Amino acid sequence: MTSMTSARAVVTVGVDTHLDVHHVAVIDQVGRPLADAGFPTTPGGYRQLLAWAAGYGETVAFGVEGTGAYGAGLARFLRAAGQTVIEVDRPDRKTRRQRGKSDPIDAYAAAAAVLSGTAAGTPKTRDGTVEAIRTLRVARRSAIKGRTQAINQLKAVLLTGPAELRQALAGQNTRELLGSCRRLRIDKRPAKAADPVAAATKLTLRRLARRIAALTEEIDELDAELRPLVARAAPALLAIYGVGTEVAAQLLTTAGDNPHRLRSEAAFAQLCGTAPLPASSGRTTRHRLNRGGDRHANYALHIIALVRLSSHEQTRTYAARRRSEGLSNLEIIRCLKRYIAREIHHALTA
Repeated sequence: MTSMTSARAVVTVGVDTHLDVHHVAVIDQVGRPLADAGFPTTPGGYRQLLAWAAGYGETVAFGVEGTGAYGAGLARFLRAAGQTVIEVDRPDRKTRRQRGKSDPIDAYAAAAAVLSGTAAGTPKTRDGTVEAIRTLRVARRSAIKGRTQAINQLKAVLLTGPAELRQALAGQNTRELLGSCRRLRIDKRPAKAADPVAAATKLTLRRLARRIAALTEEIDELDAELRPLVARAAPALLAIYGVGTEVAAQLLTTAGDNPHRLRSEAAFAQLCGTAPLPASSGRTTRHRLNRGGDRHANYALHIIALVRLSSHEQTRTYAARRRSEGLSNLEIIRCLKRYIAREIHHALTA
């Protein structure tokens, strides 16, 4: 009896992504290079890329570099077409020094990383509520940064301004100071004023105060847009003690629209930079802070820990017990952030 086997080859595809052209390479099931080519970063180019790769056999997976940047559009297209997409990190510097750098080399390296299992991460889908939250937070972060910069500039201008003006605005908190600066009257322009320095200072203070007011209004509008999105994406997350809208938005952005891609709460802790790292030597047994991972997510967990230390009775009791065991405040916060990461992960994947 003759056994019938399929003659169709099994291939793995690697993609080196760029702004205008993605370079694609195909390897067979034992890692031999078959072909490589470039395709434009347009919907038509994505369709050509998929058809071209299918011409070499049955595609196991696409290894795509930069799924959160240049490769975001391609990754969405491939998932919609039913393909498996694997996120591939760019080659490290040592590998690049040894093998050189070119688009075909990087594309073949991406395919080889998928085939060998070196790259196995599932990228964020970036096609749901969390992606909308992330996009809105881009504008919010920019507005907050601009407002902080403008406040610092206003106070610096006042500090070096005329003594009479500085004395008139002394003793006011930031909100009162901004209101007073917005109401400053300017009789003449600096070029025509008897005291051009005083006129220029008043004009600068008023414009900075109005800019701060406009940015504050923009931040409030963005917060109003973010609250219902965050509540819809993860209501269980907002129910956790110490988690507000901004902290929840950051944690959702870190996890993505598909938080189940994180295989365990330990993987989420590693992503947030809260997984303990051993730092023992000789008779000393301890762990140290993890300085890797998403630092924005780490800061969000840090905020939750500080809130709980200030007003959560169980957390305060835990901190007192660990302090009596000889742990420092930083070590206690590290432990708390690890516990909080576990709680957050369960809420995200519930």
